[in-house]
Amino acid sequence: MNRITARRVTFNINALKLAQRTLCGGAGVKLSGADSDQEIADKHGFHGNLPMHDVAIVGGGMVGMALACSLAHKPLTNQLNVAIIDSNPALLSGGCIKKEDPPDPRVSTVTPATMALFKEMGAWKYVEQHRHAYFDKMQVWDYTGLGYTRYNARDINKEVLGCVVENKVLHKSLLSCLQNADFQQKIYPCRLSSMAMQPSSSSSPHGSLAKLELSDGNSLYAKLVVGSDGSKSRVKELAGINSTGWKYSQNAIICTVQHTDENRCAWQRFLPNGPIALLPIGDNFSNIVWTMNPDESSDRKSMSEVDFVKEVNSALDNGYGPHPKSQLSGSSAFSWLTADTTLSANECFERVALIGDAAHTVHPLAGQGVNMGFGDAFSLSKVIAEGIAVGSDIGEVTLLRRYESERKPANLTMMAILDGFQKAYSVDFGPLNVLRAAAFQGAHYISPLKRNIISYASGEQRFPLFS
Repeated sequence: MNRITARRVTFNINALKLAQRTLCGGAGVKLSGADSDQEIADKHGFHGNLPMHDVAIVGGGMVGMALACSLAHKPLTNQLNVAIIDSNPALLSGGCIKKEDPPDPRVSTVTPATMALFKEMGAWKYVEQHRHAYFDKMQVWDYTGLGYTRYNARDINKEVLGCVVENKVLHKSLLSCLQNADFQQKIYPCRLSSMAMQPSSSSSPHGSLAKLELSDGNSLYAKLVVGSDGSKSRVKELAGINSTGWKYSQNAIICTVQHTDENRCAWQRFLPNGPIALLPIGDNFSNIVWTMNPDESSDRKSMSEVDFVKEVNSALDNGYGPHPKSQLSGSSAFSWLTADTTLSANECFERVALIGDAAHTVHPLAGQGVNMGFGDAFSLSKVIAEGIAVGSDIGEVTLLRRYESERKPANLTMMAILDGFQKAYSVDFGPLNVLRAAAFQGAHYISPLKRNIISYASGEQRFPLFS
C-alpha cells in the first residue's frame, strides 16, 4: 500500500448527540417562484392577521429541503403553501459552489434508491455538475485477518452501489431545485420559539391549526408542522414527544485524503475500538471516517501531522488483507453522538411529524443516517399526496399514522443492524472473533445472502436474508 503523506490536518471537535428513533410521525423571505403575500391571502387566506401555511417545515437542512422539493414536484402537492423555518444564512445567500474548492470533509453516501428520487425531482443534475464519486465496489474486513468480504454492483446487475457527495452540494442541489419550481414557499430566517394548538371554530374555514411563534417576534399558522431540525429538535420538545436511547461513547475523526489514482471502491475496516472507512469523493480525493473511543480521539487530535498520518497508515494497512492506496490531503475531527429512540407523539398534540435526525439518529459506521432521513421525507410527501387525493386533512393523526407505519419498520430494522455491528465489534474475544469471521465469509461466498445484503444497503426495503 502506498503510504499517506499529509499536506494539512485541521481538527474540529463537535459534541455528539443521542442516536434516536422517532416512530411517529410573519416576516419571511420569499424564494423565486413563490407567490406574494397578497396572492397567498387570495389562495389560502390568513388566520386573523397572521399568515397561514399548509405545511411548516422547521429545519431547512438536507432532509427538510428534500421534503419541500418532493412536495413541489408532486401534482397533488405542488399547490400547497409551504413555510421553511431556519436561521441558517446559507438558505438565503445564493452563493455558488466552485468545483475547484477543496473538498469539505462532511459528506454523505447516497444510495441508488435516494439517487432515483433526486433524479425524479430534477435535483441530481446539479450534483453531477459538482464533485461527486460513484463507487461500484465495497470491501469490508477486520483487524483479526479472519473476516473479509467484497461486494460488486454487478452482483445485483447494477452499475453502482452508491455515490459519495459533499453535504453542501446535496443541500445546494435541493435548494436550487426548489427555487426553480413553481411553488408557494417562504423562508422564515429565524428559529421556532413556541408552538401551540388552536382549536377549530365556526369562524375559521381551516379547522384546528398549529400556531408557531418565531424568534423574531412573528407568528404563523400551519395545518401540519414537520420537525426536521436535528436530534435536539425544538419541534419534538414542544410537542412533548419522548425519546429513549443509549450512548456509544465514541468519537469519529473525519479527514480528506488524496490519491494518485482515482478510487471507485468504498473501504471499511473494523478495528478494536471502532471502524475506519475510506470513501471516494471524486477528483482523486477520498473521505475517511474513523470511529474510536474519546481518549484515542483526544490523543490523535493533539498529534503532529506526521504522527497522525502514521496512525492512519497503521489503521488502514498493518498486514491484513487487501488495502486501499491513498495519500492524505486534509482532515478534521468530528465527535459523534449516540443512539436514541423517539416514541409516538401523544394525540393531544397532533399536526406534527418528525423526519431525519429529529426522529432517529444512528451510528455512522455505514453512512445510512441521511438515507433514512431522505426516506422519511419522501414517504411523508407521498402520504400527504394520498391524503389530498381523498380529501383528508393533511395534519390529522390518522393520516400521519400511515407515515409512521411505513417508516417505523424500515428505520428500526436499519437501526438494529447498525447497532448489532457496533456491539459485535466492541468485544475482542477469540470465539466471537471466529463467529464474526464466519459471518463475513458467509456474506462473501453465499450468493443469495450476498445479493440481499447489497440490495438492502442500496436502498431496497428487504431484510438482508435469503429471499
